[in-house]
Amino acid sequence: MFLIKALRRLYAPEHLIRGQWLGAPYTTQEVYKTLLRMAWPSILETVLIGMISFVDTLMISGCGPAAIAAVGLTSQPRQIFFAVFAALNVGVTAIVSRRRGQEDREGANRVLAQALSICSVLSVILCAVAFIFARPLLLFAGGQDDTIDTAVMYFKITMVGTIFTAFGMVINAAHRGCGNTKISMYTNLSANAVNLVFNWLLINGVWIFPRLGVKGDAISTLMGNVVSFLISAYSLTAKDAYLKIHLKNLFRIDPENLKLILRIGSSAAAEQVFVRIGFFAYAKMVATLGTEALATHQICMSIINLSYTFGDGLSIAASALVGQNLGRRRSDMASIYGKATQRVGALISIGMFSMFLFGGSMLVGWFTDQQSIIDQGSRLLFIMAFASPAQISQIVFSGCLRGSGDTKYVAYSSLISIGILRPIFTYLLCYTLNLGLIGAWLSLLIDQYLRLTLTSIRFARGNWKSVEL
Repeated sequence: MFLIKALRRLYAPEHLIRGQWLGAPYTTQEVYKTLLRMAWPSILETVLIGMISFVDTLMISGCGPAAIAAVGLTSQPRQIFFAVFAALNVGVTAIVSRRRGQEDREGANRVLAQALSICSVLSVILCAVAFIFARPLLLFAGGQDDTIDTAVMYFKITMVGTIFTAFGMVINAAHRGCGNTKISMYTNLSANAVNLVFNWLLINGVWIFPRLGVKGDAISTLMGNVVSFLISAYSLTAKDAYLKIHLKNLFRIDPENLKLILRIGSSAAAEQVFVRIGFFAYAKMVATLGTEALATHQICMSIINLSYTFGDGLSIAASALVGQNLGRRRSDMASIYGKATQRVGALISIGMFSMFLFGGSMLVGWFTDQQSIIDQGSRLLFIMAFASPAQISQIVFSGCLRGSGDTKYVAYSSLISIGILRPIFTYLLCYTLNLGLIGAWLSLLIDQYLRLTLTSIRFARGNWKSVEL
């Protein structure tokens, strides 16, 4: 009886609201049914994509620690380029979800058209920059003699897919804003299925295919990017599609929407810049610890990505629900959905905690039989067991703030925690206190709890409810 009462106080909507209802009250069943309907496609999408990344690293591990390290070396530089489109997509989802709540279909489509126009310019420019500066960028990232050539080759091939990926990301972001999270799920799962199949064929040289190792992995990733774009583009042609693109709206300036996208997107871009600079500095310090340490780090990052994917899937749903309910002038329901999503994430984090705490050695052992890597990796996952509850919750709260358009605060919190404090703590713990890779992961633990504190306080204060889009 006590447990049931405690759960009700934690999860029932009447206990998740402050003050009076602004409209008809929702039952517990209605809230969680809507939440799960929105969340399950995005959770399934992000988790299976995380599993693909997990399996991808597992396949590459057969090529040795240097191959794992080379692919891992490209991760943060690639994310720096994708950060631009991630920022654009935050604005697209926030604005389209608000228009959906206002039942302004034409406005939602104008936002999408303007975003695709911006994307077409940025993708070409950034892809060219990536090609020109690939080697110096990866050397700066910590490339060593045994990894740099492979890393440059992998980076260039995968960055060709930037143009295809960027367009697909924008379309999927708009669909999410409308509440259609299934489209993004279908596109990404299809793309990653292609990636996985051709990884097996091209990395190992199966049947008539050549054995290409890391190069085969890169080509498979590019093929998946193309498939994802084609499916996303096709989704706009359905007769009953809420989103449709009229050619007359492409490549023309829409001052109102351009200004709005840039206002929301610029704050998200600042956030992404701070995040990527912090992660880049973090990865660079880890890379200087040596090839074995970097390989261990990359293996464990692939494993803990599973925790991130659950939070990311929930965050996508929370962002859309918050934006739509603010568009309907139901800030009470926006708050309830944000809290309910965090509560669901807390349940998932219990499973992540147990898996990392008790299954660390087994998980790392899937990637390598080198005992030193297994021992070190299990210690890193022990740390992550305690970080995963904070990680999932802070991702959900950040998604709620982005969905409301309160992207400036998320940018400031990222600057403080990831851009400034995480690199400082990493340096102090890795080098000053001589904790090495353990120190780097302790700084990750501190970062997660600091971001949880900052985002949960902002969400609780409710400033985000008054942002106008």
